[in-house]
Amino acid sequence: MPGLYYEEFEVGETIEHEKRRTVSERDNQAFCDVTMNQQPLHLDREFAAETEFGERLVNGLYTMSLAVGLSIPETTDGTIVANLSYDGVEHPAPVFHGDTVRARSTVTGKRETSDGERGVVTMRVEAFNQDDELVCEFERTVLSLKAPDDG
Repeated sequence: MPGLYYEEFEVGETIEHEKRRTVSERDNQAFCDVTMNQQPLHLDREFAAETEFGERLVNGLYTMSLAVGLSIPETTDGTIVANLSYDGVEHPAPVFHGDTVRARSTVTGKRETSDGERGVVTMRVEAFNQDDELVCEFERTVLSLKAPDDG
């Protein structure tokens, strides 16, 4: 399913993304390994058991990355030039191994580039767990292609 061209984004539109992912211990371990983040709260069961959470937390950057990935098919798959920024990242609740994450995007702004050849689109991306608890939110700004001229 292709993403949306600049002209197809509607300010105020909310897109509920169909794909979901259950986060495994392996996902969290691999992400921490690849990014060299050895925070014991993510990796050490005994350490994490002594915290207010009582168990290991999924790396917050993994959660954010997962939310972006879940949003791509209905927003920017094949129609993006570049991600320009991620702003205002918040993690209001933790994600644990075994949680199932889903995402939704709300288009908050759009404007043409100064040359008029592309467009900048801003979306609020929210990620929720299986209990519909907000676990991550941020603003994503992308440089989007305009629809091809079929004429």
